[in-house]
Amino acid sequence: MIAGLRLAVTLLTVVPLRAGGVDRDSARAAMLLAPSVGLITGGAAAVVLLLADALGLSALLAAALAVAATAAATRALHLDGLADLADGLGSGRPADEALAIMKRSDIGPFGVVTLLLVLLIQVTALASSPHAAVAVVIAAVTGRLALPWACRTSVPSARPGGLGALVAGTISTRAALTVTVAVLLAAGTAGALTAATQNSGDAWTVAGGATHAIAAVALGLAAALLMLRHTVRRLGGVTGDVLGALVEIATTAALLPLAT
Repeated sequence: MIAGLRLAVTLLTVVPLRAGGVDRDSARAAMLLAPSVGLITGGAAAVVLLLADALGLSALLAAALAVAATAAATRALHLDGLADLADGLGSGRPADEALAIMKRSDIGPFGVVTLLLVLLIQVTALASSPHAAVAVVIAAVTGRLALPWACRTSVPSARPGGLGALVAGTISTRAALTVTVAVLLAAGTAGALTAATQNSGDAWTVAGGATHAIAAVALGLAAALLMLRHTVRRLGGVTGDVLGALVEIATTAALLPLAT
């Protein structure tokens, strides 16, 4: 389990941990533990938001800096995957040609537009959130919750090599459900505690905080699963780019219920 956690941190962040040997077992553990890595990336963004608030910066500028911190913490790896997937799917080409487009080092018009829209939504939603520091952590964890679901045994790899091939088909649906329940419980608790702290423990407000947080996780995961289904149908499976794109899609969708 420790090896899996180290691998998850190494794959999904810039944190310089020394990972051991990489095999299917460690890859499975890494994907199951991926949501916990959201505490690192989301935590970095939350620190930026708190510092920005202490300095008196506007909510919009603070949100932009927080999103930038998240990108830096991940080497913009997931954003790159999102752009590549947008170019591949947007091309309308057969699976082999779309996968070839995704492997190119450049970025096309579909990728550019998708990145701009997703980043705009993330910044705007975060700036609108009454508890932005908590919201960004919940969204970051939700984004990485998409990974166990994308690596279920029923989801094939689109290519014989690469990250997708290493992690695809390693996780049972039961294991993915277990991780999801844990994330839902943690998010609901965080939402309730935040509401209680800000509103003197009013029961309705506390329940509302928990509901918003749970809805955020549910919406983020649903958006990722819809895109996963479409991508598997179009490309025949997942790749590293697909996994990164799903993280960003789930993160973005999760921010929406938390913006009110």
